Amino acid sequence: MKPEVLLSRIRVVLCRPSHPGNIGAAARAMKTMGLADLRLVDPRRFPDPEADARATGAVDVLESAKISDSLPEALTGAIFVVALSARRRDLGPPGGQPREMVARLLAQAEQGQVALVFGNETVGLTNEEIQQCQAVVTIPANPEFSSLNLGAAVQVLCYEIRMAALAGLASPADATATPASSRMATHDEIEGMYAHFEAVMTETGFLNPAHPGRLLPKLRRLFSRTRLERDEINILRGILAATRSPTGHARGKPPAT
Repeated sequence: MKPEVLLSRIRVVLCRPSHPGNIGAAARAMKTMGLADLRLVDPRRFPDPEADARATGAVDVLESAKISDSLPEALTGAIFVVALSARRRDLGPPGGQPREMVARLLAQAEQGQVALVFGNETVGLTNEEIQQCQAVVTIPANPEFSSLNLGAAVQVLCYEIRMAALAGLASPADATATPASSRMATHDEIEGMYAHFEAVMTETGFLNPAHPGRLLPKLRRLFSRTRLERDEINILRGILAATRSPTGHARGKPPAT
């Protein structure tokens, strides 16, 4: 597949950016590397003249940016999502360094839309936001000073993406895998499956919503180890639906009176 097509399928998502100048810098970083699909989740100030000034020739990327109220909305339709995080999370998805994760991202882009997610300048991504992604990338910065400006972090990852796309690189594991018999599941389809699991586990008493513990994050980590197809999602949700009686209540649990 042509590099230009692969790059067009990669969206850059900025979660809760607090400074409009960083949004402009990110847009400029994207355009210099041939990316154009910018998504903003609940930006504090946007549009803003400072964003335009920092974009320096990439105002068109800002003008076409899509604004969402939540991360799930910004990820609708994406089949593979990689989050940037400066640290590993106990129950986060599998992690790796830029070149490894970029190769995986490009391999998945051959099949559909993918996304690279960046967090807020001060606090980064929350654990809940990380858990909505299938993989985590960490930039191997100086451990004594590992804080990268948001625009600089976007530039580093976009550069790696462009170099890998031009070189025709793809993750060996993904490139040699047996082709999917159905299309890959999108982020919103996977999130629907998680919601279905949560509802059934609550109805059966397997999950106590008042004290959920780490059950739901562990379930997400389990499925993040593989790439789910749409047919597989349908099978899993069919099994979940079969645990319910015709009246809609979980089998083995009497309806509330």
